[in-house]
Amino acid sequence: MQINPPFGYQKIVPFYRNTRVRLPEAGELPAFVRATNGVPVSYTEFAVACRDYPLAFVTTDAGKTFSPVAIIGIAGNENLFVRDGLWDPSVYLPAYIRRYPFCMARVTLDGQEQADRLVCVEEAFLSDVGESMFDPGGNPLPRWSGTGKLLEEYERDLERTREMCGILADFGLLEPFTL
Repeated sequence: MQINPPFGYQKIVPFYRNTRVRLPEAGELPAFVRATNGVPVSYTEFAVACRDYPLAFVTTDAGKTFSPVAIIGIAGNENLFVRDGLWDPSVYLPAYIRRYPFCMARVTLDGQEQADRLVCVEEAFLSDVGESMFDPGGNPLPRWSGTGKLLEEYERDLERTREMCGILADFGLLEPFTL
């Protein structure tokens, strides 16, 4: 089984109900956020994100597929919205960052990508003294309920966003430019 981490994540592992996780402190940001000039956004975030950031569509396969991002810096490795190690509280914080250290990952088994996604966590956040997300009976605790809902909604939004980007690309509505 191969699990490919999403952009910015280092090493992710499957998240099990008995796993304890060191949750980020209030305002703590993933390391990759401090050194990037773009953050993925889903189509449902466009209305609120465009108030604070320019939105662009990026491609890594010569224009076959596109992904929307919020531009958060002009130069490479530049984030203009991190001040004193914290995200500027006066601007929208994209869901991609809010879900950290959790994510949903695509799994490849015997060279075949699986349809279902696997809930994963950044391995560095596993901790014996961390917080439990489920009770001993396997029922979600309040902290997981919000996180799990965010992950599920964001993953559904990403699928719809991929579909929307495919339609925009099919109609030739996106033009390349270098930023």
